[in-house]
Amino acid sequence: MSHASARRLAVAALALALAAPARAQFWQQKGDAAGAPPDVLPVALEEVRVDEQLGAQVPLDEVLTDDQGQPVALRSLFREGKPVVLALVYYDCPMLCGLIQSGLARAMRENGLVPGQDFRAVSISFAPEEKPALARERRRGYLQSMGLSEASDAWSFWVDRGGAARRIADAVGFHYKKDEVSGEWAHLAAIFVLAPDGRVSRYLYGIEFPSKDFRLSLVEAGDGKVGTSFDKLVLTCYRYDPASRKYQPFALGFVRAGGALAFVGLAGLIAGLVWRERKKARTTA
Repeated sequence: MSHASARRLAVAALALALAAPARAQFWQQKGDAAGAPPDVLPVALEEVRVDEQLGAQVPLDEVLTDDQGQPVALRSLFREGKPVVLALVYYDCPMLCGLIQSGLARAMRENGLVPGQDFRAVSISFAPEEKPALARERRRGYLQSMGLSEASDAWSFWVDRGGAARRIADAVGFHYKKDEVSGEWAHLAAIFVLAPDGRVSRYLYGIEFPSKDFRLSLVEAGDGKVGTSFDKLVLTCYRYDPASRKYQPFALGFVRAGGALAFVGLAGLIAGLVWRERKKARTTA
């Protein structure tokens, strides 16, 4: 088994394990005459996966429902030309989705870029039964945790409308499945960084998103329009490593950066010497 496959299986197992308490509670409440649940196969792991589709276009014309119950097009997030962080979750999740959202909130708060100004985020519930009131409740809590007012447009919380969430999930390769026994949804822990034109730029996995990786993914997605000049220099020296799923030092990038700095230094030295010689010539004349 490859490293990537092993990691995918481990994260899938985590997702299913976190849903286990809900399954156990279901059977405890339901029970049967013998006091034990029947044999039930777990959700097939091959149906719960992420197929990376870098460069894929998300369907911007899909219409969902915002936390106020109003229809809203996915395209509206991209009108200002900023990267967008997408989280596909369901709000009544017993554990995993809350961990993903909390990790996203910390990354948004601590990475140094300004939510709403440098990038936007959106959480979309893929559970068809969830309503705007629940999205509104979750939005209020997470914005408060970040010190943002309810008027902020930095992080939107939407619910499904006519299967739009499923079509968006398919576009980014996010496959999930409902456990018919417990009623919970099995899915992997991942968020998606989208470029300003709506194309998939980067996948970030897990429930914690290190500030460096989160920031560099936004700088990369923004194609030079997000972050500082130093961020762009750092991105030259780092590359995303699919095996570790992190941004790792890139030797050739350091060589190029060092060469560029040496060139600038040498050019500055030559300019200084030329200026000094010209000044000396004017003085003696």
